[in-house]
Amino acid sequence: MLNLKPIALVSGTVICAVGFFLFIPLIFEVIYETESWQSYAVPILLYLIVGGSLVITNRNVDLKISLKEAFIVTVLSWLLMTFLCAVPFLYTEVNLGIVDALFESMSGITTTGATILNDIDSLPKGILIWRSFLQWLGGIGIVVIALIILPFLRIGGMQLFHLEGDDPYDKSLPKISSVIKKIFVIYLTLTIVLIFLYYIFGMNLFDAITHSFSTISTGGFSSHNDSFAYFDSDKILLIAIFFMILGSLPFLVLVQTSQKNLFPVFKDHQIRVFFLVLIIAITIIFFLANNYVDGNYLSKFIIVSFNTISIISGTGYTSENFENWGNYASVLFLILMFIGGCAGSTTGGLKVFRFQILFSYLNLHLKKMLKPHSISASRFNGKIISDTTYESVMSFFFLYILTFFLSALLLSFSGLDFLTCISASASTISNVGPGLGTVIGPNGNYAILDDYSKLILTATMFLGRLELLTILVLLIPSFWRD
Repeated sequence: MLNLKPIALVSGTVICAVGFFLFIPLIFEVIYETESWQSYAVPILLYLIVGGSLVITNRNVDLKISLKEAFIVTVLSWLLMTFLCAVPFLYTEVNLGIVDALFESMSGITTTGATILNDIDSLPKGILIWRSFLQWLGGIGIVVIALIILPFLRIGGMQLFHLEGDDPYDKSLPKISSVIKKIFVIYLTLTIVLIFLYYIFGMNLFDAITHSFSTISTGGFSSHNDSFAYFDSDKILLIAIFFMILGSLPFLVLVQTSQKNLFPVFKDHQIRVFFLVLIIAITIIFFLANNYVDGNYLSKFIIVSFNTISIISGTGYTSENFENWGNYASVLFLILMFIGGCAGSTTGGLKVFRFQILFSYLNLHLKKMLKPHSISASRFNGKIISDTTYESVMSFFFLYILTFFLSALLLSFSGLDFLTCISASASTISNVGPGLGTVIGPNGNYAILDDYSKLILTATMFLGRLELLTILVLLIPSFWRD
């Protein structure tokens, strides 16, 4: 029997949290002396009353939940956040329709960075800070889900990152709580440092705050139409490069690095492969594109590195229209969208470790072809890779590619061209943001798409962010049977 009380308690907590978070855009509207602050007052009051009632009613509930309830709570919390956070887009000066508001909210919460908003420079400050703050929340949220929840749900091989000795259904959860606190401290500290660096190197304070939120979360929302091209500063690009890379690394490793020494980050197999992919990608794209980029060689290298890291990390910032760099560069960017960063980071995509697991399985398979009776095993960061992990990763790969093609097919029914369908599907399932082509490329956005296409892409963002299986398992009839 499904226990609804823990679900109600979590839902009430989420509703209350969003109510408190809405004070952030309200405060900025007051500071900048606009009338939009009134649009936040009613949702705040409503959320706090409804959420508070659910929390008070269920405050003594035992939080020990079943595996089934863990799936439901994970998906429901994310959906609830999306709907609640869409309200400011409906009732402020932006005045979006329901579909557009949900698209923008989902893009923020999933740190995708795809937008349907035009003339961003003229938008109210409250909405601009709200968009970026949603990405900041989504960034820390997906880190917690990836490290605490997905390993126990055995989603896509994430069981490799199971913490020794913890129990996800233990009411007290002392070890998990400690890890979450440490990760949050690192996340918050990096954000504050980034605000300071952006500010002293040329951004005004508001831009520094909004871009810090969307950089460390690898989200990509900007407070300007031209994204980072607006600042025209190599120093700002270098700062963004460094922190986008940090956001692409496993936060658990960053915590261990800060506690013990500086070397855990370089010992992690996944991180080493991620840096190798980065170096190869930047080198190839620089070789292909340097003739199309203005400036001296150092400036060209910074620009190429910035845009390459922005794509592979799923951030989606742009400082140049990389479609002018030639078809080879565009194809490589499309491939990088799928690769993504490290597991346990804020990035999207398939994640580097899954490619490592697949290549490891291929290596084992080839060895068994040569020596059928041999017994061998592969390791990942010192842990033996089990058969169930291989199966989990291969299932995830299959579903990921299947969802990508299905999303592209559904988009084609709206009359979009082939490149737009393919790149929009790839960008949203990998939570990157910009696609390719004149419609949704670096110089465009998703505003021109019809509501049907936006709903398809909203669902694709959601599926990609929660690792597909977390959501798809709810569609199996046997899941709901006792």
